[in-house]
Amino acid sequence: MDGLTTWGGAALTTAAALLAGLINALAGGGTLITFPALVALGIPPVAANVTNTVALCPGYLGATLASWEDIRAQKSRLILLIPASILGGLLGGALLLLSGERLFRAVVPYLILLATLLLAVGEPVKRWAAKRAGSASGGRMAGIFAALAVALAAVYGGYFGAGLSVIVLAVLGMAFNDTLTRLNALKQAAALCVNLAAAIYFVFSGRVVWLAAAVMALGALAGGALGARLAGKISPRVLRGVVVLIGFGVGLYYLLAG
Repeated sequence: MDGLTTWGGAALTTAAALLAGLINALAGGGTLITFPALVALGIPPVAANVTNTVALCPGYLGATLASWEDIRAQKSRLILLIPASILGGLLGGALLLLSGERLFRAVVPYLILLATLLLAVGEPVKRWAAKRAGSASGGRMAGIFAALAVALAAVYGGYFGAGLSVIVLAVLGMAFNDTLTRLNALKQAAALCVNLAAAIYFVFSGRVVWLAAAVMALGALAGGALGARLAGKISPRVLRGVVVLIGFGVGLYYLLAG
């Protein structure tokens, strides 16, 4: 972790966070940038993942507040989804810390490749959800299905997190026949609860590298603001393609190096 205290390490952390914030604002997949950067600085994978989760909380909060009106209008769904998201996030976080460095290091390549694949199919999932858009519907059984499926996705989210939004949006699209805007808002609320639950759990684990978390949080916020300004000037499709290539490259590197 000594690399973090050098000028080069600080610059790498800041640049990765800025880029991740920009990517998340335009296309998603910022974790595929920040996690490898933290590991490259010598931070053990579990601590890097824990730190990354804590640092990303402000970004999730900002996205949720931006969709607050659509979220607030879906109280009956939130009653089921929020507890499911919190419990799943806590369980995923606990599993991460219990698994230890050796097991997590072994599954990291596969998690990165899975997250990259989820990012790659993100747009088709959105188009599929948009085709189902219509009047709000979905009874009690749909809500129970959504809560159970989101809880399972939340376990993954608490354990690693990258690509969680795609999974949750797909689940909500299967459960509810609603507008894409409302489903996306619900997804933001669920993702925030998962991330926040895991982050709070991690805060008391003693595994957070606070210097890196602080630098990343500020960098991600700045990158998100920059992304909002550049919306329409940079093609999200192109940016997503670049991140997918990076993700597959990083995943294959870890797989072959391990």
